[in-house]
Amino acid sequence: MYGFQEITADQLKALSDQGDEFILVDVRSPAEVARGIIEGARHVPLHMLPMSLQQLDKSKTVVFYCLSGGRSAQAAAFAAAQGFGQVLNLRGGISAWANRGLPIGQLPG
Repeated sequence: MYGFQEITADQLKALSDQGDEFILVDVRSPAEVARGIIEGARHVPLHMLPMSLQQLDKSKTVVFYCLSGGRSAQAAAFAAAQGFGQVLNLRGGISAWANRGLPIGQLPG
């Protein structure tokens, strides 16, 4: 692939429930995020990722997501190319998460 793996919504939920430490990054636009975000996610719009990637810990698992998985796949490939070891892309994005009935929250602020 491109240095990253895909993860399903159910697998992400299980990862979270197990208490595994990971960084969840939402790469959607601010307007999309205003409609809801997966709890615990950091919002870094895709176009800002090159300037923001150094703020993420390369030693931790990083999970990217967007609306359907396309933009987050780009983000995951970019992070992997920058030396991040464990990079995951949420297959189907927040749409797949919502379709499984999993919770959507609001960005604090």
